[in-house]
Amino acid sequence: MKRIPVVLASCFLPFVSTTTAAQHTNIILVMCDDLGWGDVGFNGGKAIKTPELDKMAKQSLVLDRFYAASAVCSPTRGSVVTGRNPYRYGIINANRGHMKAAEITIYEVLKSKGYRTGHFGKWHLGTLTKTVKESNRGGPRGVKDYSPPWKHGVDVTFATEAKTPTYDPMDKPSPDVEGDFRQPSQSGWWPIRKGEQRVAYNTHYWTGPGKMVDPKTLRGDDSKIIVDRAIPFIEESVKAKKPFLAVIWLHAPHLPVVAGKEHTDLYPNAKDGYHANYYGCVTAIDDQVGRIRKVLRELGVADNTLLSFTSDNGPEGNATAPGSAANLTGRKRSLMEGGIRVPGLIEWPARIKQHRRTNFPSGTMDYFPTIVEIAGYKMPDKRPIDGVSLLPLLDGKVTERSAPIGFLYAGQSALTGDQYKIYKGKKAKDWKLYDLNKDPSEKNDLAKKKPEVLSKMTKTFDTWRKSVNASAEGKDY
Repeated sequence: MKRIPVVLASCFLPFVSTTTAAQHTNIILVMCDDLGWGDVGFNGGKAIKTPELDKMAKQSLVLDRFYAASAVCSPTRGSVVTGRNPYRYGIINANRGHMKAAEITIYEVLKSKGYRTGHFGKWHLGTLTKTVKESNRGGPRGVKDYSPPWKHGVDVTFATEAKTPTYDPMDKPSPDVEGDFRQPSQSGWWPIRKGEQRVAYNTHYWTGPGKMVDPKTLRGDDSKIIVDRAIPFIEESVKAKKPFLAVIWLHAPHLPVVAGKEHTDLYPNAKDGYHANYYGCVTAIDDQVGRIRKVLRELGVADNTLLSFTSDNGPEGNATAPGSAANLTGRKRSLMEGGIRVPGLIEWPARIKQHRRTNFPSGTMDYFPTIVEIAGYKMPDKRPIDGVSLLPLLDGKVTERSAPIGFLYAGQSALTGDQYKIYKGKKAKDWKLYDLNKDPSEKNDLAKKKPEVLSKMTKTFDTWRKSVNASAEGKDY
Protein backbone atom coordinates (compact mmCIF):
# COMPACT_ATOMS: atom_id res chain seq x y z
CA MET A 1 0.00 0.00 0.00
CA LYS A 2 1.14 3.52 -0.75
CA ARG A 3 1.58 5.77 2.24
CA ILE A 4 1.70 9.50 2.78
CA PRO A 5 5.17 10.73 3.87
CA VAL A 6 5.76 10.48 7.62
CA VAL A 7 4.92 13.62 9.60
CA LEU A 8 6.24 13.77 13.15
CA ALA A 9 8.73 15.91 15.06
CA SER A 10 10.62 16.95 11.94
CA CYS A 11 7.53 16.97 9.78
CA PHE A 12 8.50 19.36 6.98
CA LEU A 13 6.23 18.27 4.15
CA PRO A 14 7.72 17.74 0.68
CA PHE A 15 5.18 20.00 -1.01
CA VAL A 16 5.40 20.11 -4.79
CA SER A 17 4.22 22.67 -7.29
CA THR A 18 1.00 21.92 -9.09
CA THR A 19 -0.32 22.96 -12.47
CA THR A 20 -1.63 26.41 -13.23
CA ALA A 21 -5.18 25.07 -13.30
CA ALA A 22 -4.77 23.55 -9.85
CA GLN A 23 -3.51 26.86 -8.51
CA HIS A 24 -6.88 28.36 -9.35
CA THR A 25 -8.94 25.90 -7.35
CA ASN A 26 -11.32 27.84 -5.12
CA ILE A 27 -11.50 26.84 -1.45
CA ILE A 28 -14.52 27.09 0.89
CA LEU A 29 -14.15 25.76 4.43
CA VAL A 30 -17.42 25.54 6.38
CA MET A 31 -17.21 24.75 10.09
CA CYS A 32 -20.05 24.46 12.61
CA ASP A 33 -19.73 24.99 16.34
CA ASP A 34 -20.49 22.03 18.67
CA LEU A 35 -22.22 19.92 15.98
CA GLY A 36 -22.11 16.25 16.94
CA TRP A 37 -21.01 13.37 14.71
CA GLY A 38 -24.49 11.86 14.91
CA ASP A 39 -26.45 15.07 14.25
CA VAL A 40 -26.39 14.69 10.45
CA GLY A 41 -28.35 12.34 8.24
CA PHE A 42 -25.31 11.19 6.25
CA ASN A 43 -23.89 9.71 9.46
CA GLY A 44 -27.15 7.94 10.27
CA GLY A 45 -28.78 10.66 12.36
CA LYS A 46 -32.59 10.41 12.42
CA ALA A 47 -33.69 13.21 14.76
CA ILE A 48 -32.67 16.20 12.63
CA LYS A 49 -33.54 17.00 9.02
CA THR A 50 -30.37 17.64 7.00
CA PRO A 51 -31.46 17.07 3.37
CA GLU A 52 -28.96 19.48 1.80
CA LEU A 53 -25.98 17.98 3.63
CA ASP A 54 -27.18 14.52 2.73
CA LYS A 55 -27.29 15.56 -0.94
CA MET A 56 -23.79 16.97 -0.66
CA ALA A 57 -22.58 13.75 0.96
CA LYS A 58 -23.78 11.73 -2.03
CA GLN A 59 -21.41 13.73 -4.22
CA SER A 60 -18.54 13.96 -1.74
CA LEU A 61 -15.80 12.07 -0.04
CA VAL A 62 -17.35 11.28 3.35
CA LEU A 63 -14.70 11.15 6.07
CA ASP A 64 -16.01 8.73 8.67
CA ARG A 65 -13.00 9.32 10.91
CA PHE A 66 -12.50 13.05 10.66
CA TYR A 67 -11.08 14.66 13.79
CA ALA A 68 -11.18 18.12 15.30
CA ALA A 69 -7.69 18.94 16.56
CA SER A 70 -9.09 19.64 20.03
CA ALA A 71 -12.15 19.00 22.15
CA VAL A 72 -13.11 22.70 22.16
CA CYS A 73 -13.44 25.45 19.58
CA SER A 74 -10.54 27.94 19.54
CA PRO A 75 -7.73 25.36 19.44
CA THR A 76 -9.40 23.46 16.60
CA ARG A 77 -9.92 26.64 14.58
CA GLY A 78 -6.24 27.49 14.87
CA SER A 79 -5.36 24.05 13.52
CA VAL A 80 -7.35 24.83 10.37
CA VAL A 81 -5.42 28.07 9.89
CA THR A 82 -1.93 26.64 10.55
CA GLY A 83 -2.00 22.85 10.09
CA ARG A 84 -0.46 22.55 13.56
CA ASN A 85 -1.49 21.14 16.89
CA PRO A 86 -2.89 23.87 19.19
CA TYR A 87 -0.17 23.38 21.78
CA ARG A 88 2.42 24.45 19.20
CA TYR A 89 0.92 27.91 18.64
CA GLY A 90 -0.40 28.52 22.15
CA ILE A 91 -4.19 28.49 21.80
CA ILE A 92 -4.90 25.55 24.06
CA ASN A 93 -8.40 26.45 25.22
CA ALA A 94 -11.30 28.73 24.36
CA ASN A 95 -10.66 32.45 25.04
CA ARG A 96 -6.97 31.89 25.69
CA GLY A 97 -4.01 33.08 23.66
CA HIS A 98 -4.12 34.42 20.13
CA MET A 99 -2.87 33.66 16.64
CA LYS A 100 0.77 34.74 16.59
CA ALA A 101 2.22 36.88 13.83
CA ALA A 102 4.98 34.31 13.28
CA GLU A 103 2.48 31.60 12.32
CA ILE A 104 1.94 31.05 8.59
CA THR A 105 -1.79 30.99 7.84
CA ILE A 106 -3.82 29.59 4.98
CA TYR A 107 -4.91 33.15 4.21
CA GLU A 108 -1.30 34.27 3.77
CA VAL A 109 -0.44 31.19 1.72
CA LEU A 110 -3.24 31.72 -0.78
CA LYS A 111 -2.95 35.50 -0.81
CA SER A 112 0.66 35.05 -1.96
CA LYS A 113 -0.69 32.99 -4.87
CA GLY A 114 -3.13 35.65 -6.05
CA TYR A 115 -6.22 34.53 -4.15
CA ARG A 116 -8.82 36.82 -2.59
CA THR A 117 -9.26 35.75 1.02
CA GLY A 118 -12.34 36.11 3.19
CA HIS A 119 -13.31 35.13 6.71
CA PHE A 120 -16.97 35.05 7.72
CA GLY A 121 -18.47 34.25 11.14
CA LYS A 122 -16.71 33.28 14.33
CA TRP A 123 -12.99 34.08 14.69
CA HIS A 124 -12.05 33.12 18.27
CA LEU A 125 -8.31 33.33 17.59
CA GLY A 126 -7.81 36.66 19.32
CA THR A 127 -9.67 39.90 20.01
CA LEU A 128 -10.99 42.25 17.31
CA THR A 129 -10.99 45.60 19.10
CA LYS A 130 -8.70 47.46 21.49
CA THR A 131 -11.28 50.02 22.53
CA VAL A 132 -14.76 48.48 22.83
CA LYS A 133 -15.43 46.23 25.80
CA GLU A 134 -17.26 43.27 24.35
CA SER A 135 -17.60 39.51 24.19
CA ASN A 136 -15.20 37.49 26.31
CA ARG A 137 -11.99 39.51 26.02
CA GLY A 138 -12.50 42.42 23.62
CA GLY A 139 -11.47 45.96 24.44
CA PRO A 140 -8.75 47.35 26.72
CA ARG A 141 -8.73 44.20 28.86
CA GLY A 142 -7.73 42.08 25.85
CA VAL A 143 -5.18 44.28 24.08
CA LYS A 144 -2.42 41.70 24.51
CA ASP A 145 -4.56 39.22 22.57
CA TYR A 146 -5.51 41.61 19.76
CA SER A 147 -5.04 39.47 16.65
CA PRO A 148 -7.86 40.03 14.13
CA PRO A 149 -8.23 38.34 10.73
CA TRP A 150 -6.94 41.37 8.83
CA LYS A 151 -3.60 40.91 10.60
CA HIS A 152 -3.23 37.42 9.11
CA GLY A 153 -3.83 37.83 5.39
CA VAL A 154 -7.62 38.18 5.27
CA ASP A 155 -8.85 40.64 2.63
CA VAL A 156 -12.55 40.66 3.55
CA THR A 157 -13.71 40.15 7.14
CA PHE A 158 -17.14 39.76 8.71
CA ALA A 159 -16.38 38.28 12.10
CA THR A 160 -17.14 38.11 15.79
CA GLU A 161 -14.60 37.51 18.52
CA ALA A 162 -16.56 34.62 20.03
CA LYS A 163 -20.05 33.12 20.36
CA THR A 164 -23.39 34.77 19.63
CA PRO A 165 -26.99 33.56 19.90
CA THR A 166 -27.83 31.64 16.74
CA TYR A 167 -30.88 33.81 15.97
CA ASP A 168 -30.97 37.60 16.35
CA PRO A 169 -27.26 37.28 17.19
CA MET A 170 -26.82 40.77 18.65
CA ASP A 171 -29.57 40.31 21.27
CA LYS A 172 -30.04 38.14 24.32
CA PRO A 173 -32.65 35.50 23.43
CA SER A 174 -35.95 35.14 25.26
CA PRO A 175 -36.26 32.44 27.92
CA ASP A 176 -38.86 29.69 27.81
CA VAL A 177 -42.22 30.74 29.24
CA GLU A 178 -45.37 28.74 29.84
CA GLY A 179 -47.37 28.49 26.64
CA ASP A 180 -44.39 28.76 24.29
CA PHE A 181 -43.94 25.01 24.14
CA ARG A 182 -45.48 21.82 25.45
CA GLN A 183 -42.73 21.20 27.97
CA PRO A 184 -40.81 24.39 28.72
CA SER A 185 -37.12 23.66 29.20
CA GLN A 186 -34.80 25.16 31.78
CA SER A 187 -32.21 25.35 28.99
CA GLY A 188 -34.51 26.74 26.32
CA TRP A 189 -34.18 30.01 24.40
CA TRP A 190 -36.47 31.59 21.84
CA PRO A 191 -36.30 34.51 19.38
CA ILE A 192 -37.22 37.97 20.67
CA ARG A 193 -41.01 38.28 20.81
CA LYS A 194 -42.92 41.09 19.14
CA GLY A 195 -42.97 44.12 21.42
CA GLU A 196 -40.32 42.66 23.74
CA GLN A 197 -37.45 44.91 24.73
CA ARG A 198 -34.14 43.94 23.16
CA VAL A 199 -31.10 43.58 25.42
CA ALA A 200 -27.66 43.64 23.80
CA TYR A 201 -25.68 40.40 23.93
CA ASN A 202 -22.44 42.43 23.69
CA THR A 203 -20.75 40.47 20.97
CA HIS A 204 -20.41 42.37 17.70
CA TYR A 205 -19.54 41.76 14.08
CA TRP A 206 -16.45 43.58 12.79
CA THR A 207 -15.25 44.18 9.24
CA GLY A 208 -11.96 45.95 9.94
CA PRO A 209 -10.10 48.12 12.46
CA GLY A 210 -12.75 50.09 14.35
CA LYS A 211 -15.45 49.02 11.89
CA MET A 212 -18.34 47.55 13.87
CA VAL A 213 -21.45 46.46 11.97
CA ASP A 214 -24.69 48.16 13.07
CA PRO A 215 -26.45 45.59 15.31
CA LYS A 216 -29.87 46.66 13.99
CA THR A 217 -28.95 45.30 10.54
CA LEU A 218 -28.22 41.84 11.96
CA ARG A 219 -31.49 40.11 12.73
CA GLY A 220 -32.80 36.66 11.94
CA ASP A 221 -30.95 33.39 11.54
CA ASP A 222 -27.25 33.88 12.27
CA SER A 223 -26.08 31.21 9.80
CA LYS A 224 -27.97 33.03 7.04
CA ILE A 225 -26.53 36.37 8.16
CA ILE A 226 -23.02 34.97 7.79
CA VAL A 227 -23.67 33.36 4.40
CA ASP A 228 -25.36 36.59 3.26
CA ARG A 229 -21.89 38.17 3.53
CA ALA A 230 -19.93 35.26 2.12
CA ILE A 231 -21.93 34.91 -1.10
CA PRO A 232 -21.24 38.46 -2.40
CA PHE A 233 -17.54 37.84 -1.72
CA ILE A 234 -17.72 34.69 -3.84
CA GLU A 235 -19.68 36.45 -6.58
CA GLU A 236 -17.27 39.40 -6.67
CA SER A 237 -14.28 37.05 -6.85
CA VAL A 238 -15.77 35.11 -9.77
CA LYS A 239 -16.67 38.33 -11.58
CA ALA A 240 -13.09 39.56 -11.12
CA LYS A 241 -11.79 36.17 -12.31
CA LYS A 242 -9.86 35.76 -9.09
CA PRO A 243 -9.52 32.47 -7.21
CA PHE A 244 -10.80 32.72 -3.66
CA LEU A 245 -10.62 31.30 -0.16
CA ALA A 246 -13.80 31.68 1.89
CA VAL A 247 -13.58 30.46 5.48
CA ILE A 248 -17.14 30.28 6.84
CA TRP A 249 -17.22 29.55 10.56
CA LEU A 250 -20.80 29.34 11.79
CA HIS A 251 -21.74 29.91 15.45
CA ALA A 252 -24.46 27.29 15.25
CA PRO A 253 -25.39 25.16 17.10
CA HIS A 254 -23.33 26.54 20.03
CA LEU A 255 -25.32 27.75 23.04
CA PRO A 256 -27.40 29.85 23.30
CA VAL A 257 -29.05 27.91 20.50
CA VAL A 258 -32.08 29.61 18.94
CA ALA A 259 -33.99 28.96 15.73
CA GLY A 260 -36.69 30.84 13.85
CA LYS A 261 -40.28 29.67 13.71
CA GLU A 262 -39.91 28.29 10.18
CA HIS A 263 -37.37 25.83 11.53
CA THR A 264 -38.76 25.00 14.99
CA ASP A 265 -42.12 24.27 13.36
CA LEU A 266 -40.42 21.35 11.61
CA TYR A 267 -40.11 19.64 15.02
CA PRO A 268 -43.56 19.64 16.69
CA ASN A 269 -42.71 16.46 18.59
CA ALA A 270 -39.44 17.65 20.09
CA LYS A 271 -39.30 16.89 23.81
CA ASP A 272 -38.79 20.53 24.86
CA GLY A 273 -37.77 23.98 23.67
CA TYR A 274 -34.07 23.20 23.90
CA HIS A 275 -34.44 20.28 21.50
CA ALA A 276 -36.78 22.15 19.15
CA ASN A 277 -34.40 25.08 18.85
CA TYR A 278 -31.33 22.88 18.50
CA TYR A 279 -32.90 20.74 15.80
CA GLY A 280 -34.22 23.81 14.00
CA CYS A 281 -30.84 25.50 14.24
CA VAL A 282 -29.08 22.56 12.59
CA THR A 283 -31.65 22.48 9.80
CA ALA A 284 -31.01 26.21 9.32
CA ILE A 285 -27.32 25.36 8.87
CA ASP A 286 -28.33 22.75 6.34
CA ASP A 287 -30.31 25.34 4.37
CA GLN A 288 -27.25 27.56 4.08
CA VAL A 289 -24.96 24.75 2.90
CA GLY A 290 -27.50 24.04 0.18
CA ARG A 291 -27.57 27.72 -0.68
CA ILE A 292 -23.77 27.87 -1.05
CA ARG A 293 -23.75 24.83 -3.31
CA LYS A 294 -26.53 26.29 -5.46
CA VAL A 295 -24.68 29.58 -5.90
CA LEU A 296 -21.48 27.79 -6.92
CA ARG A 297 -23.39 25.95 -9.63
CA GLU A 298 -25.14 29.09 -10.83
CA LEU A 299 -21.79 30.86 -11.10
CA GLY A 300 -20.29 27.93 -13.00
CA VAL A 301 -17.45 27.37 -10.52
CA ALA A 302 -18.70 24.35 -8.57
CA ASP A 303 -16.49 21.85 -10.40
CA ASN A 304 -13.27 23.61 -9.51
CA THR A 305 -14.21 24.53 -5.95
CA LEU A 306 -13.16 22.45 -2.96
CA LEU A 307 -16.02 22.73 -0.46
CA SER A 308 -15.55 21.15 2.97
CA PHE A 309 -17.93 20.78 5.91
CA THR A 310 -17.15 19.86 9.51
CA SER A 311 -17.49 20.83 13.20
CA ASP A 312 -14.97 22.16 15.70
CA ASN A 313 -15.64 19.50 18.36
CA GLY A 314 -18.33 17.15 19.63
CA PRO A 315 -21.74 18.11 21.04
CA GLU A 316 -22.28 20.19 24.17
CA GLY A 317 -23.83 18.86 27.38
CA ASN A 318 -24.56 15.31 28.47
CA ALA A 319 -26.66 12.49 27.05
CA THR A 320 -29.89 14.40 27.79
CA ALA A 321 -28.83 17.31 25.56
CA PRO A 322 -30.09 17.33 21.96
CA GLY A 323 -26.68 17.07 20.25
CA SER A 324 -25.69 13.52 19.30
CA ALA A 325 -22.35 11.74 19.29
CA ALA A 326 -24.18 8.63 18.07
CA ASN A 327 -22.50 5.50 19.46
CA LEU A 328 -19.27 7.29 20.33
CA THR A 329 -18.10 7.76 23.92
CA GLY A 330 -17.57 11.29 25.22
CA ARG A 331 -18.70 14.75 24.14
CA LYS A 332 -17.26 18.25 23.95
CA ARG A 333 -14.18 18.69 26.22
CA SER A 334 -13.29 14.98 25.98
CA LEU A 335 -10.56 13.40 23.86
CA MET A 336 -12.63 10.25 23.64
CA GLU A 337 -14.09 9.79 20.15
CA GLY A 338 -17.36 11.61 20.81
CA GLY A 339 -15.51 14.78 21.73
CA ILE A 340 -13.20 14.95 18.69
CA ARG A 341 -14.64 12.79 15.89
CA VAL A 342 -16.83 15.15 13.88
CA PRO A 343 -18.80 15.16 10.61
CA GLY A 344 -16.48 15.45 7.61
CA LEU A 345 -17.25 16.09 3.94
CA ILE A 346 -15.11 17.22 1.02
CA GLU A 347 -16.78 17.98 -2.30
CA TRP A 348 -14.63 18.82 -5.31
CA PRO A 349 -16.21 17.56 -8.55
CA ALA A 350 -13.12 18.17 -10.68
CA ARG A 351 -11.04 15.92 -8.44
CA ILE A 352 -13.48 13.68 -6.57
CA LYS A 353 -15.28 11.94 -9.43
CA GLN A 354 -17.31 9.46 -7.40
CA HIS A 355 -18.90 9.46 -3.97
CA ARG A 356 -17.23 7.22 -1.45
CA ARG A 357 -16.72 6.88 2.30
CA THR A 358 -13.40 6.32 3.99
CA ASN A 359 -12.14 5.27 7.42
CA PHE A 360 -8.82 6.97 6.74
CA PRO A 361 -8.07 9.04 9.89
CA SER A 362 -7.89 12.71 8.95
CA GLY A 363 -8.71 16.02 10.55
CA THR A 364 -8.77 19.77 10.68
CA MET A 365 -4.98 20.03 10.77
CA ASP A 366 -4.92 18.45 7.28
CA TYR A 367 -6.63 21.40 5.57
CA PHE A 368 -3.46 23.51 5.64
CA PRO A 369 -1.03 21.08 3.97
CA THR A 370 -3.71 20.10 1.45
CA ILE A 371 -4.19 23.76 0.50
CA VAL A 372 -0.43 24.31 0.41
CA GLU A 373 -0.06 21.50 -2.11
CA ILE A 374 -3.02 22.69 -4.19
CA ALA A 375 -1.50 26.17 -4.36
CA GLY A 376 2.04 24.98 -5.05
CA TYR A 377 3.31 26.99 -2.10
CA LYS A 378 6.85 26.45 -0.81
CA MET A 379 7.14 26.54 2.96
CA PRO A 380 9.90 28.97 3.99
CA ASP A 381 11.19 26.83 6.86
CA LYS A 382 11.00 23.40 8.42
CA ARG A 383 8.54 24.17 11.22
CA PRO A 384 6.62 21.02 12.25
CA ILE A 385 3.27 20.60 10.50
CA ASP A 386 1.02 18.00 12.13
CA GLY A 387 -1.34 17.62 9.20
CA VAL A 388 -0.76 15.81 5.92
CA SER A 389 -1.95 16.64 2.44
CA LEU A 390 -5.18 14.82 1.66
CA LEU A 391 -4.74 15.00 -2.12
CA PRO A 392 -3.55 11.36 -2.32
CA LEU A 393 -6.65 10.37 -0.35
CA LEU A 394 -8.93 12.39 -2.64
CA ASP A 395 -7.33 10.62 -5.60
CA GLY A 396 -7.85 7.19 -4.01
CA LYS A 397 -4.12 6.50 -3.86
CA VAL A 398 -3.75 5.82 -0.12
CA THR A 399 -5.63 3.82 2.47
CA GLU A 400 -3.39 4.33 5.51
CA ARG A 401 -2.05 7.42 7.26
CA SER A 402 1.72 7.60 7.57
CA ALA A 403 1.76 8.70 11.21
CA PRO A 404 -0.79 8.82 14.05
CA ILE A 405 -2.55 12.04 15.06
CA GLY A 406 -1.69 13.43 18.48
CA PHE A 407 -4.11 15.24 20.78
CA LEU A 408 -3.74 17.25 24.00
CA TYR A 409 -6.45 18.99 25.99
CA ALA A 410 -6.98 19.90 29.65
CA GLY A 411 -4.76 17.19 31.09
CA GLN A 412 -5.91 14.53 28.62
CA SER A 413 -3.71 12.93 25.97
CA ALA A 414 -4.48 10.74 22.97
CA LEU A 415 -2.89 9.35 19.82
CA THR A 416 -4.91 7.78 17.05
CA GLY A 417 -3.68 5.74 14.10
CA ASP A 418 -5.29 3.70 11.36
CA GLN A 419 -6.53 1.03 13.75
CA TYR A 420 -5.52 1.73 17.33
CA LYS A 421 -5.88 4.66 19.70
CA ILE A 422 -4.27 5.32 23.06
CA TYR A 423 -5.95 7.59 25.58
CA LYS A 424 -5.01 8.89 29.01
CA GLY A 425 -7.55 10.82 31.06
CA LYS A 426 -6.87 13.75 33.35
CA LYS A 427 -4.75 12.63 36.33
CA ALA A 428 -4.72 9.03 35.03
CA LYS A 429 -1.44 7.14 35.47
CA ASP A 430 -1.93 4.53 32.76
CA TRP A 431 -2.77 4.63 29.08
CA LYS A 432 -5.78 2.84 27.65
CA LEU A 433 -5.69 1.16 24.25
CA TYR A 434 -8.63 0.77 21.87
CA ASP A 435 -9.10 -0.91 18.51
CA LEU A 436 -11.23 1.68 16.72
CA ASN A 437 -11.97 -0.61 13.79
CA LYS A 438 -13.68 -3.15 16.02
CA ASP A 439 -14.60 -0.90 18.96
CA PRO A 440 -15.37 2.70 17.88
CA SER A 441 -17.30 3.18 21.13
CA GLU A 442 -14.08 2.62 23.12
CA LYS A 443 -15.58 0.11 25.52
CA ASN A 444 -12.79 -2.50 25.57
CA ASP A 445 -9.37 -1.49 26.92
CA LEU A 446 -6.72 -3.68 25.24
CA ALA A 447 -3.71 -2.27 27.08
CA LYS A 448 -2.95 -5.51 28.92
CA LYS A 449 -3.79 -7.74 25.96
CA LYS A 450 -1.62 -5.92 23.43
CA PRO A 451 1.36 -4.49 25.33
CA GLU A 452 3.56 -4.35 22.21
CA VAL A 453 1.03 -2.11 20.40
CA LEU A 454 0.69 0.09 23.49
CA SER A 455 4.46 0.40 23.88
CA LYS A 456 5.00 1.40 20.26
CA MET A 457 2.24 4.04 20.37
CA THR A 458 3.33 5.55 23.69
CA LYS A 459 6.89 5.94 22.36
CA THR A 460 5.51 7.65 19.26
CA PHE A 461 3.44 9.95 21.45
CA ASP A 462 6.43 10.82 23.65
CA THR A 463 8.52 11.76 20.59
CA TRP A 464 5.69 13.89 19.21
CA ARG A 465 5.10 15.57 22.58
CA LYS A 466 8.76 16.63 22.77
CA SER A 467 8.39 18.27 19.38
CA VAL A 468 5.22 20.04 20.53
CA ASN A 469 6.96 21.27 23.68
CA ALA A 470 9.78 22.72 21.58
CA SER A 471 7.27 24.56 19.42
CA ALA A 472 5.54 25.92 22.52
CA GLU A 473 8.87 27.34 23.63
CA GLY A 474 9.10 29.31 20.40
CA LYS A 475 11.83 27.22 18.75
CA ASP A 476 10.00 27.04 15.40
CA TYR A 477 10.31 30.75 14.65
